[in-house]
Amino acid sequence: MTTPAYALRDGNSIPAIGLGTSGLDDQAGIDAITTAIADGYRLIDTAYNYGNEEAVGEAIRRTHVDRSDLVITTKLPGRHHGFDETLASFEQSRKNLDLDWVDLYLIHWPLPRVDKYLDSWRAMISLREKGLVRSIGVSNFTADMLTRLIDETSVAPVVNQVELHPYFPQAQLRAFHDEHEIRTESWSPLAKRSDLMQEPVIVELADAHGVTPAQVVLRWHVELGAVPIPKSSDAARRRANLDVFGFALASEEVDAISALSRGRLWGGDPDTHEEF
Repeated sequence: MTTPAYALRDGNSIPAIGLGTSGLDDQAGIDAITTAIADGYRLIDTAYNYGNEEAVGEAIRRTHVDRSDLVITTKLPGRHHGFDETLASFEQSRKNLDLDWVDLYLIHWPLPRVDKYLDSWRAMISLREKGLVRSIGVSNFTADMLTRLIDETSVAPVVNQVELHPYFPQAQLRAFHDEHEIRTESWSPLAKRSDLMQEPVIVELADAHGVTPAQVVLRWHVELGAVPIPKSSDAARRRANLDVFGFALASEEVDAISALSRGRLWGGDPDTHEEF
């Protein structure tokens, strides 16, 4: 199964769907990630704070897919913000992953009270210039924070990974991203631990298209041009999550799903949320 990809503003590309790996650790995680790659996943998303970079690295070693065909993402934890701290943290992540380079490196949370994300961003620019990172981006940044990075360094993130699902479509932020050629990535794209899959509009569209409710939601992300990174430890569900390119949603169907908007589900407001 070949997944379409988007061109990024730095000349690299990113698959249109990826695998979230939070909680996929130890042997079960290694097996899940290895199988996911065999099934066609090429974008693998981890983070220092997930504590599973070693498991991701082991899965990469076990796969027969060429390393250059994989897009491996990891993220800088809040406690390592700062220029030198970022360089040291990256080296630890690279060692954990056992990789020569990381494809996409993100600042996990902005932590505006600490106010060191700009220093971290400068360090990430230097990592990219050294070839240790192919692309650099952020996660959970607001439009104002993105503007500050661009104004201060003239380097825009290629990706902003944010909470995004039909309950929180982030229309304004996505419009800002589009204006600045920043690709939107969606964490928790299926709104875990919510009633999203039972919403009548989702169920009706799944029946109409002959797909599952989860496939309808993931296709909604694709129609928005956002990159969802669903996580599942179930192999059949992972395969189904990847299989969303054989049907399309009409614009009015996309709008009907977006009308479910109600706001953030987990209180992760980037202006106040702190995760170290």
